[in-house]
Amino acid sequence: MDDQGGVRERLARHGVLPLRLFLGVTFLYAGLDKFLSGGPFSSVDREVMRSMLEFGRDTSAAPWLVDLALDNAGPALTGVAVAEVVVGVLLLVGVLTRPAAMLGAVMALGFWVTVSWETSPYYFGGDLPYAVGFLTLALTGAGAFSVDSARATRRAAAR
Repeated sequence: MDDQGGVRERLARHGVLPLRLFLGVTFLYAGLDKFLSGGPFSSVDREVMRSMLEFGRDTSAAPWLVDLALDNAGPALTGVAVAEVVVGVLLLVGVLTRPAAMLGAVMALGFWVTVSWETSPYYFGGDLPYAVGFLTLALTGAGAFSVDSARATRRAAAR
């Protein structure tokens, strides 16, 4: 039986909305927190990042990436903070959702291989589930209540 326009269809269109909003709010908050807690130029934030990276360096899957971040703590922290804010805003608005989600996935995978790689069992680590959530959004798109969806509807109506 076809449920076109029925409850199932409406639920399916809204299915990724909670994921998109959760990831958007979380990344926006994480990025803003880096700026508001002293800023990425703060020696306190750089030292926290440095100690976290140094702690996990020897057990990391990508020690070269840890070394790169350690050698460039200020720019790395600034880049992460800016990218988190951008990804968060784009996801909340639902614009360029797939590219934003791919960037979020790359970042989460980067956090996983540098910081939480040795978490055991792996499902206790927070970064891998974020990567999977971002990959899900990259595959599905923004879903309902998004600029991307409105644009797609407008393009379809113009045809």
